[in-house]
Amino acid sequence: MTLGELKGCGGESTDTVAERVGAARGLQRFRFSRGASTTVNAALQDAQLARHCPLDAGAQKLLDSAFEKLGLSARAVSRILKVSRTIADLAGRERIANADIAEAIQYRTLDRRIDG
Repeated sequence: MTLGELKGCGGESTDTVAERVGAARGLQRFRFSRGASTTVNAALQDAQLARHCPLDAGAQKLLDSAFEKLGLSARAVSRILKVSRTIADLAGRERIANADIAEAIQYRTLDRRIDG
């Protein structure tokens, strides 16, 4: 796809995106009102990841594979989990799915290409 084609794509309206973001923030407020020391996914401590970032079987398999094949550090896995948690929240899912992990890994890879 070219940049010109992207410009012509419809996509979600600002109002629709704002509603999804508001709903995701509501999920986070509810999740973290139960004793967590944070209010947003990005501030999760490593010890909180297992509790607040449950993975379905496919997501766990993909994360394990990425860890091995990409040589991810513990810090990278932590960041991928936090981003995946937010992606799942935007979709209204409690468990992180395979697609959420894949999207978060793509964002990390893209950042590496831009920074490198």
